[in-house]
Amino acid sequence: MSQFQSIDVNDYYDSETFERIKSFAQDKPTPFVVIDTQIVAKQYQAMVDNFPYASIYYAVKANPAPQVLTLLRDKGANFDIASIYELDMVTELGVSCDRVSYGNTIKKRADVRAFFARGVRMFASDSEADLRMLAEEAPGARVYVRILTEGTHTADWPLSRKFGCQNEMAYDLLVLAKALGLEPYGISFHVGSQQRDIGAWDSAIGKVKSIFDRLSEEHGIILKMINLGGGFPANYIDKTNPLETYAEQITHFLQEDFGDNLPEIIIEPGRSLLSNAGVLVSEVVLISKKSHTALERWVFTDVGKFSGLIETMDEAIKFPIYCERQGELDKCVIAGPTCDSADIMYEHYHYGLPSDLAIGDRLYWLSAGAYTTTYSAVCFNGFPPLKDYYL
Repeated sequence: MSQFQSIDVNDYYDSETFERIKSFAQDKPTPFVVIDTQIVAKQYQAMVDNFPYASIYYAVKANPAPQVLTLLRDKGANFDIASIYELDMVTELGVSCDRVSYGNTIKKRADVRAFFARGVRMFASDSEADLRMLAEEAPGARVYVRILTEGTHTADWPLSRKFGCQNEMAYDLLVLAKALGLEPYGISFHVGSQQRDIGAWDSAIGKVKSIFDRLSEEHGIILKMINLGGGFPANYIDKTNPLETYAEQITHFLQEDFGDNLPEIIIEPGRSLLSNAGVLVSEVVLISKKSHTALERWVFTDVGKFSGLIETMDEAIKFPIYCERQGELDKCVIAGPTCDSADIMYEHYHYGLPSDLAIGDRLYWLSAGAYTTTYSAVCFNGFPPLKDYYL
């Protein structure tokens, strides 16, 4: 696909929705992101419809705004929590702790104690030290062990080896969990965020099935749950299959290994619920060239890696960028406003922006509802966090 792709807003939003967002945004100082909660509701319902057998645990880290959490609370969602601070966010909105999973495998003893005291009973783990701590601070709790999976080369935002353990260790940990008085409840994995290869779930589910069978046959441990993680698609420049195709194939993989007797299935969408609901609005601050003979322009905007666009690191997530100018598309580098040389969003993957683009023009970063406000720095170079609005 040509990198000089003209962005058609209609590929991302219906005209009425985009005009409503633009109209709301027109008199507000940039940068900021506008989230349309109607789209969030629609995306959530699509997840429910396509995975009717699954419990949905929203990954709060994607966007923890009260407007989003309240909407999902009222629709019956559960919540995947990564810290005591996220737990406070959801419980302050009246979410009961039986709807919460502590999905972070890296956690302080004091936090586990607080989670357990407040009624959380489901915890992720991937190491012996963490498991022994859980046995002491959350006695009798349900534990699911996260395994390592492949998918690094087919996900836009791949996950490292920071989370999860090898299958053999997962097996041993679940045996240990029972010995420690915990409930060995299930297995989780994550195939990588914005995963394009649906087959990555097939491989992971096959590993899970093997562990399920061995634990049952060798130790009489009957696991009850599989956490499929996230990784479902958002609509960026490079297209993915629709959610329906993901659901169809993943359901097939599950039935292939487990038949009609499926264990409890958990999914943890974040990006797929929020990304398409948001438009980030920025202003062109400067347009320049690095020499008299340079062919490419540098376009500097008032938003960058440190104000919500960290997922452009290594040019991983390629946001569709729309502007109202109609000139011929020209090669450019797109960079942020801070005094940090790392604050370049796109340099190798050259975006084409209109040749008549001018300082002061607005750029609309589409599908920017997830991982923008939460990744925004508090005060780097004095810039405030990314402002957010909810329609």
